[in-house]
Order: sequence, then structure tokens, then C-alpha cells
Amino acid sequence: MRISTNQFYQSGINAIGKQQTQLLQVYQQISSGRRMVTPADDPLAAAQAINVSQSKSLNERLADNRVVASQNLALEENTLNAVTDLMVEIKTRLTEAGNGTMSDADRETLASVFSNLKENMLALANATDGNGQYLFSGYQGTRVPFNASSSGQVQWQGDQGKRLVQIDQTRQVSTADDGKTLFMTASPGDRTYITSAASANRGTAHIADAVITDPNGANVGMDFVIEFAGEPAQHTITVFNKAGELVDGPFGPTAYDAGAKRLTLPGGMDVQLAGDPADGDRFEVRSVQGEDVNIFDTLDKLAAALATPTSGDPVAAANLRNVMSESSARINANYNAVLTVRSSLGARLSEIEMLDASGEQRGLGYASELSRLQDLDLYTSTMNLEMRRSGLEAASLAFKKIQSLSMFLINR
Repeated sequence: MRISTNQFYQSGINAIGKQQTQLLQVYQQISSGRRMVTPADDPLAAAQAINVSQSKSLNERLADNRVVASQNLALEENTLNAVTDLMVEIKTRLTEAGNGTMSDADRETLASVFSNLKENMLALANATDGNGQYLFSGYQGTRVPFNASSSGQVQWQGDQGKRLVQIDQTRQVSTADDGKTLFMTASPGDRTYITSAASANRGTAHIADAVITDPNGANVGMDFVIEFAGEPAQHTITVFNKAGELVDGPFGPTAYDAGAKRLTLPGGMDVQLAGDPADGDRFEVRSVQGEDVNIFDTLDKLAAALATPTSGDPVAAANLRNVMSESSARINANYNAVLTVRSSLGARLSEIEMLDASGEQRGLGYASELSRLQDLDLYTSTMNLEMRRSGLEAASLAFKKIQSLSMFLINR
């Protein structure tokens, strides 16, 4: 086989070019610290690295979301802590108002205290996150959740939307709770009752402390209306649902026993009822579920009752006691609702902490896998660099030898 001189030269040049290319690739790997300078270096590893990088980026974004969620929940927790302290203050003042030795002037002063407590509660209910977003307005972050009219009545004007934040690939968490749930609605598990007397009552009867005597009673969870008529007084009891539809009764009329102190209600309930009711007096025992327990209206009604003189007027005194009993039950419902939300809030914060720990572990795993796929082994690459240099030197030396091959030189 005859090999031309041109073939000798081309073969040598090709060998040098190949060695230079391989040496350049090693240089690029060492300078970048990456095993794959281009996807062509390892197509399978490059595809895997893209998938791992995307998962790592998503994990980092979810970690950022958890930071935001934690900050929002911590701010809400601080606000609800202040709300809880204020409710404890209200309950303490309400107990103080029950002191029978207080004068009309003392109670009027206490009425002013409750008015101030209402304003403080309204300020907390309209708290913001420092960026102009209201904490308890639902989706309406820029809209004040509670608005006081010119008459002082506080109305809800937010919504009950949940501000959800994605804290894990399959988990969203609400970072705010709406004010209606906190300040106007009883918690779902609350089975207590609210007692109230009609403002037009003319007797001295006082109603309070409704309790469930039979949890399986047919009318547990229903509303009761107690009406008095005649002299001596006889009572009739009627049972309604929250829609105002008749469920049971009427039961009676039955002679009223003032010495019994408690009145049995049909279907698993009884209630404290003392004093002397008058003809036409009306009392209600209502389940807190589905009831509007607007804490601001409660404080207004309580302040108005305390500001009304009762000295020498047993009917006014009985009305004050009934208002205080009703207010106490409503405020307890508000208090339980706030505690329920705070419990939920604590559970959400704990979940975020657990997901943070899990996310950190996943992040370490992603980083390790990317390092395995992309990072360069400097020890091996340094040895490879020396080998490539030697290969290039050998190829250059071989080319020189090829250049010296000539028929004329051989025969010389």
C-alpha cells in the first residue's frame, strides 16, 4: 500500500488537533469547575441535571413562601394575643360590674370603660401588616374590615376569603383569618347557649346559665322561647330552629315556680330562671351556633345598660342583670372563637416549621445530586491534564519525525 506524503502530513496535523481539542476541554473543565462544559459532554447527565435544578429551584421558592407565611402568621398571632388580653380585661370588668354594691355613678364610669375597650378592640380588629394590608379583611386586603357608622354601630365589610400560600408542592396554608370568624361568629365546636330577655319586660325575672342536661336530647341545638302570661304567671315554651321554623311545642301553659330557680326545657336542656316575671314577659335561650355574636354590638349594649340608672327600680336592675348575663355568654363565645383560631394558627406555624426541616433536607439532597452530575473531580482532572499535555507533546514530536521523512534524505 502506497502512502502519500500528503497523507503523512494530514495524519500528523489531525493527531495534533485532536490532542489540542482534548487538552482545551480539560482546561475548560478545570477553569469552570464543571465536568460538563456543554450538554454534549454527557447528554444523559445534562438532562438529569436540568430536572434536579428545576426541583431545587422550586424547593427554594417554596422555602421563600414559607418565610412569608411564617411572618404573616407571627404578626397575626401577636395581634390575636393582644385581642385575647383585651377580652380577658373585658371579662374582668364584666365581673366587676356584677358587684351589687356599685352605685349608678360607678356603673356609669364603668360604661365609659367598656366604650373605650370597644374602641381598643376595633383598632385591633382593623390592624394592618405594616404594608397597608388589613389582617382580618379576607381577600379585601386594602379595605378596612370593620367600619363604625356615625351612630357608633360597627359593621363588617370584608369577606371570608382565605389568603392561601403554597408552602409545599401539595400543601397550601391560610396566612390570615377573617374578622367575621373572630369577632362575630362562634367557633364550630361551641355548644353553649345565650340567654336574653326582651327589652319590654316589666317583671323582675332574671335568666342565665343554660346547660345541656342530655347531650342526646331531641332539642339540643335548637332555640327556645319562654313566654309568661296571667296572674299568677304561667309559662309557655316553644322550640324553633335557626330559620325561625317551629320544631316542637308549644308546651304549656305551666304554672311558674319561683322557688325552683331552674326551669326545665323540653328535649335535654334547662336554664336558671329566678325572680318574678310579669304578664307578657318574654325570654329566649338560643344556641350560639349560627348566632350573630358581634362583640362590638355586645359592648355597646352593655355600656348602654350600665349607663342606665337602676337605684330604686327593680325592673331596671333585672334588665341590667339580664343584659350582663347575655353579654357574658356572647363574650365567652368570642373568646372561644379567638382561642380556636389561635390554636389553628399555632398548628399552621408548626406545620411550616416541619416543612422547613423537610425542605432543608431535600435541598441538601438536590445539591448533592447536582454536585455528582456536574462538579469536577480536580484530582482526576489534574492527572488527565498532564496526560493530555504529554499526548500533545508526543503528537508534535511525531509530526516533526514525519516532516523529516523524505526519499532524498533517506538515500543521502
